[in-house]
Amino acid sequence: MSNLPKIAWIGLGIMGSPMAENLIKAGYTVTGYTLEADKLERLAAAGGTAATSIAEAVTDADVIITMVPASPHVEAIAYGPDGILAHARRGALLIDMSSITPQTSVDLAKAAADKGIRVLDAPVSGGEAGAVEAVLSIMAGGEQTDFDAARPILEALGKTIVLCGPHGAGQTVKAANQLIVAVNIQACAEAVVFLEKSGVDLTSALDVLGGGLAGSTVLTRKKDNFKNRDFQPGFRIDLHHKDMGIVTDAARTVGAALPVGTLVASLVASLRAQGDGGLDHSALLRGVERLSGHTTGS
Repeated sequence: MSNLPKIAWIGLGIMGSPMAENLIKAGYTVTGYTLEADKLERLAAAGGTAATSIAEAVTDADVIITMVPASPHVEAIAYGPDGILAHARRGALLIDMSSITPQTSVDLAKAAADKGIRVLDAPVSGGEAGAVEAVLSIMAGGEQTDFDAARPILEALGKTIVLCGPHGAGQTVKAANQLIVAVNIQACAEAVVFLEKSGVDLTSALDVLGGGLAGSTVLTRKKDNFKNRDFQPGFRIDLHHKDMGIVTDAARTVGAALPVGTLVASLVASLRAQGDGGLDHSALLRGVERLSGHTTGS
């Protein structure tokens, strides 16, 4: 029998499924629940156990990990008679790896404490590839002792793992991350259209740019998306639109100006309004192409 903590995993989407599978590979017992039957079948095929409800998944778990799209989803699975807080045992550790508002994380930690349940907010960056390769950047908020207890689990999922402060701090850092990523993708997209309209070989140009100061993880991860106009979702425009709402609202609350971020948030929203919300966020390229009258691959 394994001495490792038993894990319940709630939310098996593009990111959640490979992350749960990495825990199974690391020797953890994982019981999962999600709304999609095919995702439960995938978990079972990987060696996990499929649960039929949140209650079934979490009742005997030492650690509960959630990975769902937004604050309303976290609230839906956490609260109420069928939620996590109603069925998790006292002393369990709830690690929410969703990207949500900082205030939602603070509120969840307070509500969970009343039930004797510990909480960390631990959103991630790295996209689907980072989840598959277990090299995610994980930014946590909560108590040091809970972070220390969670660290071996987090090390099976990511490479850069940092406690950023109290409850909600992880979500604040994730919001900043999404701001940087969106602005970076937009800049790369504008460069791609500029290069192509100038008649420069795009592959050669992106290779040399990636080796200089303009190089970035975004450019490395997304250059093939740009070149091939491959916008199969690793991280959907819909989700980045949600995240840009989080960061602009949070910045307004603390009085931080986001002149470029606010513009890019509008461009993300525009792309979504044009029906591209289900595409990868590298599809910001499509918006630049439309503005430039450059419709290759659109």
